[in-house]
Amino acid sequence: MMKVFRFFEYAYLAIMLFFVYQAYVEWGQEGGRSYLYLFFAVAAVFMYFFKRKFRKRFEANNKE
Repeated sequence: MMKVFRFFEYAYLAIMLFFVYQAYVEWGQEGGRSYLYLFFAVAAVFMYFFKRKFRKRFEANNKE
């Protein structure tokens, strides 16, 4: 079960990398969505840390 939680943590980092790449590609285009992609990248980083904290709390509760 912990491997699944850890997989999704790193999946959020992969999603963040994808959105940063998309923002970079569309940065100079007129009417581009680069700011939207950057917002999603920041949200993915937030979700990574949130899921990591949740997993560690879950592990601590299972040890007790």
